[in-house]
Amino acid sequence: MIVQLHQRARTTPAIRAEIQAAPTSIPNTELARRYGVTVDTIRKWRQRQDVQDRSHTAHRLQTTLTPAQEAVAVQLRQTLKLGLDDLLVVIREFLHPTVSRSGLDRCLRRHGVGSLHALEPTQRARNSKPFKDYEPGFIHVDVKYLPQMPDETTRRYLFVAIDRATRWVFVQIKPNKTAASAKAFLAALAKAIPFKLQILLTDNGSEFTDRLFNKTKTASGEHEFDRLCTALNIEHRLTKPRHPQTNGMVERFNGRISEVLATHRFQSGEDLAQTLQRYVWLYNQHLPQLALQHRTPLQAMKDWQQRRPDLFVKRVVNRPGLDISRWHGVQRAAA
Repeated sequence: MIVQLHQRARTTPAIRAEIQAAPTSIPNTELARRYGVTVDTIRKWRQRQDVQDRSHTAHRLQTTLTPAQEAVAVQLRQTLKLGLDDLLVVIREFLHPTVSRSGLDRCLRRHGVGSLHALEPTQRARNSKPFKDYEPGFIHVDVKYLPQMPDETTRRYLFVAIDRATRWVFVQIKPNKTAASAKAFLAALAKAIPFKLQILLTDNGSEFTDRLFNKTKTASGEHEFDRLCTALNIEHRLTKPRHPQTNGMVERFNGRISEVLATHRFQSGEDLAQTLQRYVWLYNQHLPQLALQHRTPLQAMKDWQQRRPDLFVKRVVNRPGLDISRWHGVQRAAA
């Protein structure tokens, strides 16, 4: 049997057993002289029931931070991703003025947050394929229901168009989602957009196509929206039925609109329209996007015009991307 002893141990398990078996009449000093150890060693082994070495790790860690302060330090590390020196400044300022850098480092390591790299989220596998790269002119179009306001008798609809290459957005509010409204929206989009409209992707709604509303279940090309696409030399593509993810780019923007609607309280239909106007203006001109290498849609559009001026029909300007003039005209006519 291999006996593992502490590297500085002066006794073996056999000697410790002899010490424990010695009569209590023999004083500790006598046993210490007999075995060549200290009185404290004799006293220790006489008090124990076993003869094995125990851990020499301190029962209580020598730290200046209380458990509550350590919990705060760990939470700050996880939430703000602060480096050790930056976190040390915060801890000294607000929790404990005398904490040492090494002590804080040991605290973070004990709680498993010693490395900032380990706190970074792991990249998940993509559930869907990324969009294929396109030049400006491939437009996704969809319609979103808007909530009915107190001063309205019916709900309205938001027609949304987003360019795949630049993420530039154009929207219009319509009183209904008929083919006539879709046709008017396309005409306004073609007038507002600074580059050539080449491809238009929509779902199979009756405002866009007659694909699902005839016996052959194919687009006839006679729908008034299709006729306008032909007149403007635009290729009209349709998503696969019951596959909204095909038009996912505009669906994601509609999700942004839903967040705006959920976090604001509107007093009237005009209040809602003005809020959407401000948001689309902010989105196009002031919100950098990761997909655009941290550029705004307007910046991406200007870069495209410098590289490929042949794709553009007019100079890019700071357009807000929302046309509510027609809606105001509808309101005035209704009044």
